[in-house]
Amino acid sequence: MTNLLPEMAEIWQKTLNWQPTVQQQAQFQRLYELILEGNRQLNLTRITDPQEFWEKHLWDSLRGIVPLLSGNLSLASPTIIDIGTGAGFPGVPVTITVPNCTITLVDSTRKKITFLDDILTEFALNNAKTFVGRAEEIGHHPQHRRAYDIALIRAVGSVSVCAEYTLPLLKHGGLAIIYRGNWTEDESTTLQNAVKQLGGVIESIEQFTTPLSHSIRHCVYLRKLATTPIQFPRAIGVPTQKPL
Repeated sequence: MTNLLPEMAEIWQKTLNWQPTVQQQAQFQRLYELILEGNRQLNLTRITDPQEFWEKHLWDSLRGIVPLLSGNLSLASPTIIDIGTGAGFPGVPVTITVPNCTITLVDSTRKKITFLDDILTEFALNNAKTFVGRAEEIGHHPQHRRAYDIALIRAVGSVSVCAEYTLPLLKHGGLAIIYRGNWTEDESTTLQNAVKQLGGVIESIEQFTTPLSHSIRHCVYLRKLATTPIQFPRAIGVPTQKPL
């Protein structure tokens, strides 16, 4: 018995003004199956129910890149990096839906990256590559620093840490998209201060409700306007211990 993902064409259309092609829907289904399989060896996700997987992994991943799906970001072939991709979210759904992008999926756990390599091969997603590394290190890597149009991070820890991980990787004018659950006014103040030090501004903070469980989520969009000072990101562990 295969667990079938719901199609949700109407909800996709209504909420994101977009819906997957037949091929993309088939890839989402296969991704779900591979993650359920991979979960046996690797702790990839606690979310295994088809509806929950659809909402919390697929829909949520794509909600953050609405500006790309809607064509509001006029980037012909954007370069994207997904930091701490884990089981491949949001990076793999983004790779499937934005075929003209080139995306780098980064995680510090080699086993997870090996798992993702297998997925990319099976799906023939030639626009994606993987990298084993820590955000604090790749931020100083000449191949990655100031190399991307868009940096995605599904927020772990404080939002200023996410800003410190993403902004050094962006080109001038690039966009960091931080996926969050809750959001408070205090966080806005802290983030404002951090982003200023990193050469960026808060472009917008969007609050939205998920379509099935009606939970509140946020996406924070940071725009890079100036060069990030060379000392950022700080050494491994420092951003989390002493957030800006």
